[in-house]
Amino acid sequence: MSDTGKGSGIDRRALVDRHAVEVTDILPSSPLSVGNGELCYTVDVTGLQTLPDLYPVRGHGDGASGTLLATQSQWGWHSVPGARPYDLAETVREYQTPRGPVPYVDMRGEVTGTGEAPESAAESWLRNNPHRLDLGRIGLVLTGRAAGGTGPAGDATRVTGTADGTTPAGAVRAPEPAELTDLHQRLDLWTGTVTSRFRLAGTPVRVETVCHPDRDVLAVRIESGLLADGLAVRIAFPYGAEAWNNAADWSRPEAHTSTPHPTARGHLVRRVLDDTTYEVGVEAPDARFVRGGPHEFLVTTRRNTLELVVGFAAVGGPAGTATDPEARSTDPTDLPSRDAVAAASRRHWPAFWSRGGAVELAASHDERAPELERRVVLSQYLTAVHCAGSLPPQETGLMVNSWRGRFHLEMHWWHGAHFPLWGRADLLERSLGWYARILPRARETARSQGCVGARWPKQVGPDGRESPSPIGTFLIWQQPHPIFLAELVRRSTEDSADVLRRYADVVLESAAFMADHPFRGEGGYQLGPPLVPAQESYAPVRATATNPTFELAYWAWGLRIAQRWRRLLGLPPEPSWEKVAANLVRPHVRDGIYTAIDVPPYTIRDDHPSMLYALGVVPPTELVDPEIMRATLHDVLANWNWESTWGWDYPAIAMTATRLGEPATALDALLLPTEKNGYLPNGHNRQTDLLPIYLPGNGGLLAALALMARGADADAGRPTPGFPDDGSWTVRHEGLNPMP
Repeated sequence: MSDTGKGSGIDRRALVDRHAVEVTDILPSSPLSVGNGELCYTVDVTGLQTLPDLYPVRGHGDGASGTLLATQSQWGWHSVPGARPYDLAETVREYQTPRGPVPYVDMRGEVTGTGEAPESAAESWLRNNPHRLDLGRIGLVLTGRAAGGTGPAGDATRVTGTADGTTPAGAVRAPEPAELTDLHQRLDLWTGTVTSRFRLAGTPVRVETVCHPDRDVLAVRIESGLLADGLAVRIAFPYGAEAWNNAADWSRPEAHTSTPHPTARGHLVRRVLDDTTYEVGVEAPDARFVRGGPHEFLVTTRRNTLELVVGFAAVGGPAGTATDPEARSTDPTDLPSRDAVAAASRRHWPAFWSRGGAVELAASHDERAPELERRVVLSQYLTAVHCAGSLPPQETGLMVNSWRGRFHLEMHWWHGAHFPLWGRADLLERSLGWYARILPRARETARSQGCVGARWPKQVGPDGRESPSPIGTFLIWQQPHPIFLAELVRRSTEDSADVLRRYADVVLESAAFMADHPFRGEGGYQLGPPLVPAQESYAPVRATATNPTFELAYWAWGLRIAQRWRRLLGLPPEPSWEKVAANLVRPHVRDGIYTAIDVPPYTIRDDHPSMLYALGVVPPTELVDPEIMRATLHDVLANWNWESTWGWDYPAIAMTATRLGEPATALDALLLPTEKNGYLPNGHNRQTDLLPIYLPGNGGLLAALALMARGADADAGRPTPGFPDDGSWTVRHEGLNPMP
C-alpha cells in the first residue's frame, strides 16, 4: 500500500520525536552534535568535550589518532607557513591526448586507502594547506576539592573583571570515565538540544547544550552541587594541524597566541595562528574566568548553576581564501544570553521540521521500515547541521577533519541534491553560490588545458585551488554537478527567473567546457584520455582510460539541461552543445552488460559500480538502454565486492532499480546489510576507522527516498515507484519534489 501524501497530514512532531537519540553509555563511535551549517560542536556523553580520547579517529598510516569531538566552522581555516612559497605549477605534468599534450596537476607520490606518500615538499604542503581548524575544546574539569585537592574551588577574577593569569588553587584534572555513572543523554531533534544527565563521583550533574541557528554561538547550562566545590569548564585552543584526520595540534603552544581581553559582560580571546586570526567571546554571569595556561582558560562559579555562552568569529581570513562577502558575522563582544540562544533553537528546529518534505513509514509491515524511517529522520538533522553551510561540505562534515577539512566537489551532489528534493532548496543555495566565487580559477584551469568555459576542481579548500593528486585532478564527473544542482533549485523554486539569473554563469560556463573538452573520434565524441572515472579503481590507467559509461550519460544530460537554461534565459541555442550531446560515443557493452570504461580492463569489480549510475542518478537519456542496464544491475548485485563500496553506492543503486521499475530490488539495495551501509545510533553512516562518519551516505539516502517516494518526471504521478505495492509498505509523504 502507498500514499501519495496529498492531504496525509503527517504528525511531524510525533515523527521526529520517536527518533530522538537516547544514550545510556559511552559510545566511542557515536557522539552527538549541535550546529547550524556554519558551526558545529560535537559532544561526548557529558554534553561537552570532556573525554576526547575516548572518541578516537584513526590516523592515516602511522599518524596519531584524532578525535570525533571537534568545534569546527565553515570559515575557520589555517595554513602552516611553508619552508618556501610553493606553486601548483611545480606539480604539473603533461599527458598525451588526441589534441596533443595537455598539462594536468598531478602527484608523483602515492595516495591509497590507508595513507599518502607525497614525493616532494611541494606536493605535501599543497595537499595539506589550507586545512580546517578545530576552534577550541570546551569540556568539564575538576579543580580544588572536587579534584581531590585541599584548596578552595577557584580564586580568580570574575568573568566581568580582568584575566590576570592567576590559577585556581589545588589540582586541575579531567574526570575519569569510571567516575561517571547513571548516564542518560538525549538529543531532542525537535528543539536541537542535547540534554545530558549523569552522576560524577556520585553527585548529580545536568548539562544542556545548544547552538544558535543564525549565529556561531554555543550555549551551555550546567546544574550540579559540584560546581561550588570546583567542577569547572575548561576552554582550550590548539594550533592548526596538517594531519589527514585531525584539526588540532596540541604539541606547538609556541606557534600561536591566545590573548584575553575584558568586555562589558565577559571576555574576548583573540586567537592568532600565523595568517589566521579569529576571536572567541566568553560570557558567564556570576562566574569567574581564569587563565590556566598559554591557551587554556577555566570558567568557575560558587553557585550550583553555570550558564555559559561562547561565540566564535573570523577576523579577516587566511590568505588566498575565497570567503563569502555576504557571510553572517557573530560579534563575540555582544553575545545573546543562554536563554536567548535556547529560545532561538526552540523556534528554529520546529520550523525546519514543519517545512519541506516528510516521509512516514510507521504503518508498514516490513520489519525494515522502522530502521529506514530512523535513518531518514536523523539524516535530515545531520545534513542540516553539517552540509548546509556557505561552502560545499566535507565528507565528514564539521565533525571529523578527514582530508584536512578540504571538500570534494564530486561529492557535492550527494551532500546537497536532497535539499531541493525535500523542499529546502535554500539550504543547498548557501553553498551553491561558492562556484561563482571561484569561477576565475575554474576558467583558468580550462584555459590551461586548451578549453573554453570552466573546469571545476575536485579536492579543494575555500580558495578553490586544486590539490596535487594522481586521482582528483583527472576526475570529470563533478563537472555537470553544478548544472544538476542549479536545475534542482530552479525546479523547486517559485521565482525560477531569479534562480536562472543567479546561477547562469556557473551553468553556462560548466557546459561550455563540457562541449569543448570531448574529442571527435571514430565512434563520436569521446571522453578522455586522460581521466579517472567515478570508480577510482582505474587511476593506474588514467593515461589511457576513455568513455566511462556513467560520465557519458551525465555529459549528454547535463549539456541538454544547460541548453534549456539558454532558452529560459532568452539566449539562442548553442549548436556545439547539441552536436556533442547527440554524438557522444555509446557506452561500451560486453556480454550484454555495460562496462565501466571502454578499454581494458573494462570493469573492475570493486569500488563504486559506477556504470549503474548512468540511469538512476542520471535521468533517462538516449545513450542508455534500460534492458541492458537491467542486466547490468543484476550482474552487479550478484558479483560485486561489497566491502570495497562506499555509503552512497547503496542509495545510488536503489535509484537505478527505481527507474527500472524494480521497487523490491531498490529497497534491498538501499538496506543491504553490509558494513559500509550501517548507520550508528547518532544516525551517521560509518565507513571505516579512518572515515568514522560519511555524510554522502546520509545525503544519498535522502535523495533516493525522494525518488522512491515521490518519483520522477517520467513516472507521471505514479505513486511511490520505489516501494512494492504488495501491502508490506505504507508510505505517507508530503512536501517532496519529483526528480528530473
